[in-house]
Amino acid sequence: MRSEVYSFLVNRHPGISYRYHKVHDDATGMRRMFSWAYLLWINFAYYVLFCRFLGRIPEMEIYEKHKLMIKTSESEGHQKDAGILSVEDFVRKIKDYDVISFDIFDTLIFRPFSSPTDVFYLIGEKFDFLDFKNLRVWAEWDARMKCRQKNGHTEVSLQDIWENLEEDTGLNAEEGMRLECETEEKLCYANPYMLQVWKRLQKLGKRMIIVSDMYLPRSCIERILQKTGYTGAERIYISNEYGENKAGGDLFHRVIRDFSGARIVHIGDNPHSDQKMAKASGLDILPYQNVNKNVLLYRPMDMSSMIGGAYRGLVSNHLYNGSEKFSIDYEYGYVYGGLFVVGYCHFIHEYYEQHYLDQLLFLARDGDILRRVYQKLYPDDRTVYVYWSRKAATKLMADEDKHDFFRRFIYHKVNQKITIGEALRSMELEQLLPELSDWQEIWDVWERKSGAGRKQKFIDLRAEDELTDKNAYLLRRFIEAKWERVMTHYEEQQVAAEKYYREILHGCENVAAVDIGWAGSGALALSHLVEKVWGMDCRITGIVAGTNTIHNAQPDASDPFLQDGRLVAYLYSGQMNRDLLKKHDPNKDYNVFWELLLSSLTPSFQGFHDGRYQTEKESIYLETVDITLEFGKYDFNPEGIGEIQRGILDFAEQYLEHFGAFPYMFRISGRDAYAPMLVAASYDERYLKMIEKRFQLEIAVN
Repeated sequence: MRSEVYSFLVNRHPGISYRYHKVHDDATGMRRMFSWAYLLWINFAYYVLFCRFLGRIPEMEIYEKHKLMIKTSESEGHQKDAGILSVEDFVRKIKDYDVISFDIFDTLIFRPFSSPTDVFYLIGEKFDFLDFKNLRVWAEWDARMKCRQKNGHTEVSLQDIWENLEEDTGLNAEEGMRLECETEEKLCYANPYMLQVWKRLQKLGKRMIIVSDMYLPRSCIERILQKTGYTGAERIYISNEYGENKAGGDLFHRVIRDFSGARIVHIGDNPHSDQKMAKASGLDILPYQNVNKNVLLYRPMDMSSMIGGAYRGLVSNHLYNGSEKFSIDYEYGYVYGGLFVVGYCHFIHEYYEQHYLDQLLFLARDGDILRRVYQKLYPDDRTVYVYWSRKAATKLMADEDKHDFFRRFIYHKVNQKITIGEALRSMELEQLLPELSDWQEIWDVWERKSGAGRKQKFIDLRAEDELTDKNAYLLRRFIEAKWERVMTHYEEQQVAAEKYYREILHGCENVAAVDIGWAGSGALALSHLVEKVWGMDCRITGIVAGTNTIHNAQPDASDPFLQDGRLVAYLYSGQMNRDLLKKHDPNKDYNVFWELLLSSLTPSFQGFHDGRYQTEKESIYLETVDITLEFGKYDFNPEGIGEIQRGILDFAEQYLEHFGAFPYMFRISGRDAYAPMLVAASYDERYLKMIEKRFQLEIAVN
């Protein structure tokens, strides 16, 4: 009967369920009691006052908007605004008390979720039981109502909850209690700030106790504390053992009686239970701010339930625990790149396994941090970091795709205060500079062939002239007139590149080339060269984070290859997540923001040369294949790039540590992976523009 009543009051209308859970979930003490009264009120308003809008979930904006901090990092801003003390100052404030009392969850112990009820998703998956989270929430609510009716209080044990579930669902209560405890023990980890406080107090020989409103059994809580490093507690008070709680103050009164005459201070995160009621009961307090306080302010909510909860939980626990202040660049990597890189790596790994790949090629330089994270997550997969770049590919493909050669080297540089001489040098065709004086003769030949009826105005080509829309076409004509010499010049680079990739792909028949995107030209060019030009029996599939979008001049450039499977996209493409296809705008530097996440401390790759090659630029000679690799300049702000990479690596390591026992948690959709960046793009990209000012990325071929 109780189940039917709960279902009627909560689950009959999605809007009522949404509003109730928003107030009830994670609530304790008086707020929990208020949530039940609130549930009755919104049902009354819906059925009696005919407020039918309450039955509908409030419409979300297409994309969330959050005003992110732009003058300082989140961690630093939080510590300043919340008045977070250093560990040393925190210990100094409490070390003279006779007894120091701690709350457990969200104070000493963290879960890797923003809501504790998200743990129930993982238990439900183990039981193969649909809608288990909501059933588990209901069973606890119902158990508390029964307990209140029978005993005059609402403090229940895990056994009470699971006996309800067994009665309602048929699930075995003993097995359920064991699994819930095991899951909590796997997930829970120490708050690094409080662990330092605990250890320092322990060295001082202080008496420490733990006081918690909790349904978990003592044995489970003791194992969690032992595993996370909190040893030596003199007493542990758990509400379900006494039928008393902190929220009503009775459990604190028991502590005072047990430690009669002692000066006691209590530390906890809950404003009502740990602070208001502790103080009202006669204890001194030192508040600790809940790390999830800023979730609604700064984190995306429009994500899938499990991945969203895990992402928000890890970020809040890491940034707001108070143990460390991180740089803006670090947080850009951790908060906006971490989930993306972990999800992208899993996407790549699934493709690797499903298509029985021989090897993964992580293309320089976007592949740098990607491969480092990938090796941590999937160390048994065969991977290699290979040298490749837009510039190298454009030169090697010059005779195969002349249109792209001129588009990248000439038309992309028009009206950008680049001289004709600089354009030729970027193509490594400076030997043609003295021959610009031959342009009159080339012009005359071209004019005769064009069949012009009258003599057109002659435009001179000089090395010092700026490349403009008026002379770009003529520069192309000049180079085409010298095309055989151009191809001869690039020939030794073709030989070197072929040597390099024959060594890399030795014994491989099916590989994938991994890149950031966007048209997929890097992977497709390599595939064409390997299979069609160098005649190697090896299929190369391109895996990209994202594709061209509706904002590109060539939005459908790669569609045939996405359709036939030679190109695979993670975040979005014309085939999926089309809202992102419309949102992602390269004209607003969205490509730059993503490429910055995958930036590298290595210099830009310029090209291959056969044998030992004399160059003023940085180079590496590879004796094994008798070639030289040529490099260009390093990116601006290497310290910042290092911080971005450190943030991404830390997120990946933490995600692996906390969810390694739950492999399905790595199946992060492209839409979820993009969600943090959508928040970063709020309010006309004000946060991202701040980030961009800290770096100078050169995206075009140089």
